[in-house]
Amino acid sequence: MPEELQPQSNFAGQTDEERAVATSASGEAQDEFVGDDDVEQVIDEAADGDVHMDDDDNDDDEEAAHEGEASGAADDMEEFEDDSVQGFFAHKEPVYAIAAHPSIPYLAASGGGDDKAYLWRSDTGEQLFELAGHTDSVTALAFSADGQYVASGGMEGKVNVWKVQTGELAVTLEGPEEVEWVTWHPKGNVVLAGAHDSTVWMWMVPSGACMNVFAGHSGSVTCGRFTHDGKGLVTGSEDGSLIIWDPKTAAATLRFTGDDARFHDEMITSLAINHDDTIVLTGSTDKSARLVHLHSGNILGALDNHTDSIETVDFCNTMPLAVTGSLDNTASIWDVTTMRLRQTVQHDGAVIRAKWLQDTPLLATCSADCTVRLWDGRSGQCERTWRGHQETVLDFALSCDGNTLVTASDDGVSLVFRRG
Repeated sequence: MPEELQPQSNFAGQTDEERAVATSASGEAQDEFVGDDDVEQVIDEAADGDVHMDDDDNDDDEEAAHEGEASGAADDMEEFEDDSVQGFFAHKEPVYAIAAHPSIPYLAASGGGDDKAYLWRSDTGEQLFELAGHTDSVTALAFSADGQYVASGGMEGKVNVWKVQTGELAVTLEGPEEVEWVTWHPKGNVVLAGAHDSTVWMWMVPSGACMNVFAGHSGSVTCGRFTHDGKGLVTGSEDGSLIIWDPKTAAATLRFTGDDARFHDEMITSLAINHDDTIVLTGSTDKSARLVHLHSGNILGALDNHTDSIETVDFCNTMPLAVTGSLDNTASIWDVTTMRLRQTVQHDGAVIRAKWLQDTPLLATCSADCTVRLWDGRSGQCERTWRGHQETVLDFALSCDGNTLVTASDDGVSLVFRRG
């Protein structure tokens, strides 16, 4: 990374008040984002204020006061650890959604309970664009595969699509009720959104034309995604059903429900698809995970060892490993070929999200214990623990180069952590 794009400030060890002062000083001016090949870094200018110090005849009292302040600051630093190298503090409510650009390592997007989304730089913490226009919480964000657009989904039922280069609103997509998640086709500018009203919507961008509405679930569509080749679509629901769809016709090609005793009998919370599009992994509030073959429709097996709801699942793309993360404070690492448990790693609070780093056997997790942790998936050893949040870390995103991790938290802050 060029020297001029290196992080310009470090918030490690700062208290909330110090962060607030730093944020206030940075200003709220929005700067133009130029692009990947011709980036112009914009530095906010803050007016320097005059500082007046009153003379004090009692030098001993002044020295004692300074010593007391220094001691108090040291105590605060000892009580609060902050391993972040940068942060974004514009949100005024919990940050629910976070996304990283697919090809620009320092570009991130966040959305929150203040009904706003932002594009910002993770290396400097500066705000590039405020993505205003939602009238309820922004709960979902995703960049298009080519990085030209970012889609934001709100609880009012709208999906706004923005041009990344200018921050301009490209199109507003309407139809669903309370957007649960958004994602993009892996090869084209097609947006997919799951809704609370049991439907899934697919639109063309930038025209905004509705391509298909997928109806087949009887409850909120809690998770979904395209297969890696873009030829299939998989969704999971609050009703416990998993459906595999043909995106062109909106026809369901496979359906799994609790009517099959081998499948889930409660809500599906999360799903993942392995790198060669053959196996779907599902997690459920019934405390179990299932492996399903995408083409044959066979239920391959169950991954059962958790004592509470499974909130997150993911596949490693370099080894036959999968992870399940649970409200029971653990993440379990499984051998997919044998369906045997390899490792169990422990947090001090519920595991909210778990993701494998691209092309590595390293696993990142975030938790209600306010930390993000990095594990070696082969040994289960904790490589790093990052602290800095004061409330639950709800989600995180990994930069395209794998070196930066950006977070979303209930404390209203996004923090930036570096692997190096």
